[in-house]
Amino acid sequence: MLNATDQVVLITGAGTGMGEAALQRFAAAGARVVAAGRTRATLEQSVGKVRAQGGTAEFVIADVGTEAGARAAVEFTVATFGGLDVLVNNASVGWAYEQIVPGSMAATADSPPDAWRDVIRINLESVHLMCFYAIPELRKRGGGAIVNVSSVGGTRGMADAHAYAAAKAGVINLTRSLARTYGPEQIRSNCFAPGVVDTGMIEPYRGVFEQTFEDPVAAAQLCPLGRMGTAEEAADCMYFLAFASYCNGAVLVMDGGSSA
Repeated sequence: MLNATDQVVLITGAGTGMGEAALQRFAAAGARVVAAGRTRATLEQSVGKVRAQGGTAEFVIADVGTEAGARAAVEFTVATFGGLDVLVNNASVGWAYEQIVPGSMAATADSPPDAWRDVIRINLESVHLMCFYAIPELRKRGGGAIVNVSSVGGTRGMADAHAYAAAKAGVINLTRSLARTYGPEQIRSNCFAPGVVDTGMIEPYRGVFEQTFEDPVAAAQLCPLGRMGTAEEAADCMYFLAFASYCNGAVLVMDGGSSA
């Protein structure tokens, strides 16, 4: 039963991109949502959209790649709405992060240790920390759902972005392990693995993708559907995994058939 009415949903990285779209998707279905992130302006804008549509949303400023931030996000959610039913671990950095931290999306020999650790912290450590603080709250509800956002980059090797690929692969196997361990407590854990989605995360390569998709032959070689995915399509996948009651330990790939 894909019913979100009155469910309490915490979404990390909810100020922009797929996280922001997920916030709108869950709220539109009747969930009470909390947006967690590091930037007040984007969080206020995202929550404002939900409220303008008659939805229920709050936000908390938190760096969920730190113990204090992850704990604060969960504690705020429970204090605000009385519990937690669904955790969506969407917080992540991608190719646009290279402009902020040089070498963060490079191959191993060109990725300084500090840049590597930073990507692992944000993309993988945050998932562990959020689950660490959220699982006790899900237990209090008699079960719940965890949706972890990985990437098709976590399902195969990559020519660059080695820290990103390693972190996203870690998210997949962590999700499977969570499913085995906490499934008996009716806490379902599933993983969403998107391909190229048209958000700010791919900004440095946007021109390359747009040019490729203008050529039908090149577009078909890159992706059978001949286009990038949208944040709204990604949100639909996250929503499905949150409420598909017999899905546990699944990895849902959304890449238009690129990895088929």
